[in-house]
Amino acid sequence: MERGPDRDRLSRAEIRKDAVQETFTAATHTVGTVTTIITGAVGDIGRAIGGFATELFEIRESTRRASRDHEVRAEVDETDEIDEAQPNDI
Repeated sequence: MERGPDRDRLSRAEIRKDAVQETFTAATHTVGTVTTIITGAVGDIGRAIGGFATELFEIRESTRRASRDHEVRAEVDETDEIDEAQPNDI
């Protein structure tokens, strides 16, 4: 069985099918890559916001402790002033 020149050539329909298939494959790989990048970025953003929220909680707690310490010191200072104003019973 001898092949003629037309038998070795691809048909236009087959060439188009191959081109569409390769285009589709390239597009799906690109979409997958971009999706992976976006997913990673969203995760990074979530971690950054979580870290910021943690810092805010720590700042709030430090502020509360500092306020309590200040109030205690103010009470101690007032008590010392009252004690100094009264005569000693020695």
